[in-house]
Amino acid sequence: MKRIALVIAMLLAGAAAAQPVPEALKSYGPADAGRRLLVRGTTDIARFETVLQLFASRPGGLGIDYEQWGSNDLFEVTLTDCKRGGQAADMVISSAVDLQVKLANDGCARAHRSTGTASLPQVANWRDEVFGITRELAVIVYNRRLIDDAEVPRSRFDLIDLLRPEDSRFRGRVATYDIEASGLGYLFAFADAQQATTFGSLIEAFGRSGAVATCCSSEIIDGVADGTYLIAYNVLGSYALARAEENPDIAAVAPDDYTLVLSRAALIPRQAAEPELAGAFLDFMLSETGRSALEAAHLIVRTDDRAPAALRLPETPETSFRPIALTPSLLVGLDQHKRRDFVALWRSTFPNETGGTEARPK
Repeated sequence: MKRIALVIAMLLAGAAAAQPVPEALKSYGPADAGRRLLVRGTTDIARFETVLQLFASRPGGLGIDYEQWGSNDLFEVTLTDCKRGGQAADMVISSAVDLQVKLANDGCARAHRSTGTASLPQVANWRDEVFGITRELAVIVYNRRLIDDAEVPRSRFDLIDLLRPEDSRFRGRVATYDIEASGLGYLFAFADAQQATTFGSLIEAFGRSGAVATCCSSEIIDGVADGTYLIAYNVLGSYALARAEENPDIAAVAPDDYTLVLSRAALIPRQAAEPELAGAFLDFMLSETGRSALEAAHLIVRTDDRAPAALRLPETPETSFRPIALTPSLLVGLDQHKRRDFVALWRSTFPNETGGTEARPK
């Protein structure tokens, strides 16, 4: 009996250890605040901190606890909270917007309506349950010090041409997300497959040239900065543009053929303990003050004459920008059979991914 009890205890301990945990956490506002808001998100604390500080500084002694998660783990923990019916986070914000729509579709979100949400474009508001709060671009990142301007790919066609020669100096030095580890990476890659006639040629070029599928935005951009990679494909521009402020070697291209536009999706879980406070936080992010703070953090990227200097815009912006709409069409890529086949195709292209399933991308 003692042996059986020991085995059971070990199994329980192993199950507990397997539970996903946040990558980082930080609190804002008074430690003894009467009301606390729990926000879980995929945005790096450094990028989101000003927004959290501004909301926590409002009158009333509010406290905010922010947990930073990888996109896949955030989805799993939110879905588990929903199924168990216990207390959940008060707000969940993710760049993997398809997973957010799935959570709402599974009945895990509660509705919120306000002047701010009513002002959102239709592509950024699904059923008053999932809300797009940012405007970020999927870009090609490069190092100005290592690549001449004439070499910089302005489109996917250009990138394919760079990788075509057997003696290309870009062989093994192009990076993108590992779609098995990154919910955002999967979203971008699947969107590419639906948007582009170049997708087949592009992944063939990736496979032939030894392109690298690896971890998170910060790691990929680090690799571009130190010369490990010459180019990074489909990277979230908010991180690249923030790094360009610190390192003038970093620059980004919004591709001419088309540029995916992502709005990080916020939802209020059905079991939120502070749904009204979460709604107030959402409205704050959609207010002029909140949006100014998001823009300062490059989470809202301007594409007019005030665009960041490190960003090269498409030649035809009126037709090149393609928003990823918050609609049930996002669920197509999450179909088990489609996902299995797509991941199998990806594995055949990137047999030696460096990020692996232990990576924690954004």
